[in-house]
Amino acid sequence: MNTPAHLLIGAAVFARPATGRTLWAALLGSLLPDLSLYAMAGVSLFILGIPEQVVFGQLYYSPAWQTVFAIDNSFVLWGLALLVALLLKWRVLAIGAAAGVLHLTMDFLLHAGDGRPQFWPFSSWVFHSQISYWDSAHHALWVAPVPGVACLAAYAVLWHRGMSVWAKLFFAVMLAAEVWVARQWLLFF
Repeated sequence: MNTPAHLLIGAAVFARPATGRTLWAALLGSLLPDLSLYAMAGVSLFILGIPEQVVFGQLYYSPAWQTVFAIDNSFVLWGLALLVALLLKWRVLAIGAAAGVLHLTMDFLLHAGDGRPQFWPFSSWVFHSQISYWDSAHHALWVAPVPGVACLAAYAVLWHRGMSVWAKLFFAVMLAAEVWVARQWLLFF
């Protein structure tokens, strides 16, 4: 799924109330599994000037990048963080870890051919779903509306939780970004 979708859905599911540390924890947990991709792709594209085709056609699938993705997309590590948080009753960490596990679960189901190793350090195996949120060769035309509707529902839930005007604006921008990015995926892929 696209990162804006993860942010919206993670916040709607776990940010209760949708303010302060609770909201920040849900957002951070929803973002962290994708953060390395943004950092590595951003540096490669905008600082090193590497062509987009090389970044997403070669580097993305390289052993070095896949190792980083294996660590930050590991059900083992996120599950361990959630377990520790629950045992120690660290509510904010539990919210962040649960949002991270939700992110991984959604990605697990919606990545066809571009998934990441999910069980590091025990395995480098990658589940290749038969459906994709972006690739029309894997039913994206039918799948893409589902996250879109989920994001709209998440926005409605968040709107009614008493968020600040700035938070409502932030999530409106995330909803618009999700719709725009999903549209781009479907038009070009």
